Amino acid sequence: MAGERVRVFAILGDPVVHSLSPAMYNAAFRALGLSAAYVPIRCSSRDLPGLLGGLARSGGGGNITVPHKELAARLVQDASEMVREVGACNTFWRHAERVRGDNTDVEGVAEALRQLGVTAGHWLVAGTGGGARAVVIAARRAGASVAVRSRDPARAAEFGEWIRERGVPMVDAASCTVLVNATPLGLRRGDPPPIPDDAAPAAEAALDLVYASGATPWILECRRRGLAAADGREMLIAQGVAAFRRWYPDTAPPVEVMRAAVHGALR
Repeated sequence: MAGERVRVFAILGDPVVHSLSPAMYNAAFRALGLSAAYVPIRCSSRDLPGLLGGLARSGGGGNITVPHKELAARLVQDASEMVREVGACNTFWRHAERVRGDNTDVEGVAEALRQLGVTAGHWLVAGTGGGARAVVIAARRAGASVAVRSRDPARAAEFGEWIRERGVPMVDAASCTVLVNATPLGLRRGDPPPIPDDAAPAAEAALDLVYASGATPWILECRRRGLAAADGREMLIAQGVAAFRRWYPDTAPPVEVMRAAVHGALR
C-alpha cells in the first residue's frame, strides 16, 4: 500500500496507556488490509477540540475515554441522537465535512450484560460520568430500574435528577441484583472496590467497565462470592465493533480478530 493515504485514528483521554483499543483496532486494520493506524493520545480538556477536529478532518477519527466523554458531546459538530440522549460521546469521525459524534458505549454495555444473562431487574451503578450515563440508558432500554453510588453526594444527587428526567425508575441499592462499575477504580493497584460487598446483598451479577489482565480485583472478588461477573473486555469489543462500523460503513468488522487481540493481551 505504498503511497496510499493512511487514515489515523486515536483514543483520546487521560489515562490512555492502559487502553487495548490500539491493539484491537490495529489487528482489525491488518486483517482487512486497510491503510489505517490507531494510536493512544493522552490529552487535557484544552487539547481536545484541536485533536477532535484535526483527526476527523484528516479523514480519520477515534474514540474518547475518561474524563472527556461529556465534553466531547458538546464539541462535535454533528451529534447523533444517542449522544444527545446520553450526554456523552465516545466515537468520532468525519461525516459530510463535519465532525460527527456517536455513543457506542450503550451497545457495549448491553452486549456485555447480555453475555452475563442480565435482562431487566434493578441495577446499581457506581459512577456519575459518561460511562455511567451509558449504563442508565442501557437500563432504560432493558426496562431496568437503577440506583447510584458515588463518593460525591452532590454529584450523586445531580445524576439522580438526570436519571429521573429520562424516565428511569430509581430504587434502593439494597434491592439491586446487578452491579456495574462505571468509575476508573481498578485501573491502579490498591484502588478500593467500587462497590463494597455489603452495599448490595442481593447481587447476582457484576460488570466492571474497567478491564485488566486476568480480570480486575473487584471482579475476582465478585466471582469468589458466587456472582456471575465479567470485566470490561467484552464491552470494549462490542463498542469497538460498533465504532468500526461508523468509520467503515461498507466493510464488515472482523469481530473475532478484534476479540482475539483483546483476550490475547489480557491473558
